[in-house]
Amino acid sequence: MITRSNIIQDLTTITQPVDWDTVFAELLPKVYCYFCYRVGEGPLAEDLTAATFEKAWAKRTRYRRDLSSFATWVFTIARNTATDHFRTARAALPLVEVERWPEKGASPEAVVEQRERFALLARCIGQLPEREQEILSLKYGAGLNHGEIAGMTGLTASHVGVILHRAVQQLRVKLEEKDER
Repeated sequence: MITRSNIIQDLTTITQPVDWDTVFAELLPKVYCYFCYRVGEGPLAEDLTAATFEKAWAKRTRYRRDLSSFATWVFTIARNTATDHFRTARAALPLVEVERWPEKGASPEAVVEQRERFALLARCIGQLPEREQEILSLKYGAGLNHGEIAGMTGLTASHVGVILHRAVQQLRVKLEEKDER
């Protein structure tokens, strides 16, 4: 079965040059979502996404097909771009600033409650260690699977799964504690 992931993999084989239009169209939303999880939605996430693709384009001759998939290479650049941003910003930015559009017909109370819940979740995620925040961002922001995350972080896929499971458990406990107050 032919999927978009297969197309990217096929395009980055040793015998073919990278089709940047296709790869860009496939990876742009995932990289943007990754940055949304890291710094919140908006211009900063857009700027970091653009910087990632600018760096990838500038370093395109350095990509080694024998070491990793093209998507893994781009997400490694994205992670390094995020690290550079946090290092230079030197201020703790919220992991996520989620503002969801309310469903049609939702009451104002439901909208306020939903926004408060997302803000609480963002604060709880921000209290997790950096490694857990990073892995949550790669999993839920970028939509990567455990194997892809493992390839970027140097962990095993099963270790990534354990970290995700424990992080989600910690979030549930923190949210339940906040609900009881």
